[in-house]
Amino acid sequence: TVGSFKLELDGNAAPLTVANFLKLVDKGFYDGTIFHRVIPNFMVQGGGYTPGNVLKEPGETIPNESGNGLQNLRGTIAMARTPDPHSAGTQFFINVVDNVNDDPTTAGLDPLKHETSGRWGYAVFGRVVEGMDVVDLIAEYETEPNGPGGAPAPIIPVIIENMARVQR
Repeated sequence: TVGSFKLELDGNAAPLTVANFLKLVDKGFYDGTIFHRVIPNFMVQGGGYTPGNVLKEPGETIPNESGNGLQNLRGTIAMARTPDPHSAGTQFFINVVDNVNDDPTTAGLDPLKHETSGRWGYAVFGRVVEGMDVVDLIAEYETEPNGPGGAPAPIIPVIIENMARVQR
């Protein structure tokens, strides 16, 4: 509701994550969801709730692909998750600053083997290639602790009206 931005996804580095994300995009899952966690100088998170903080999760999760060599740098998109490293489903976040503390401590973790050495990070699977100013605008929205679990969420909801594939 505040503008548009384009993402470029990296299916070579994060094939399972990209396939899951695109499946959800193609089904129209993200349409009508909100950015429910917004923290200036950190990230904006969306993809799991509709206005009023109504949970919209299909219950399916994917293996964590955080050991793929991509870092949580400004403008990258990554999967949100619970403390369980393999709990990512629909929620994503876009880094508005470099957040390398969200990277794994050991590169090369093998999600198919559910390897647990080192610390799992958050799987980066693409980057904003157009419209980062819109993401920055979302990050600066006035918030209050009215999001899920008391998360800082925009007072005026920022709604994803439509998410669709575009060809280069």
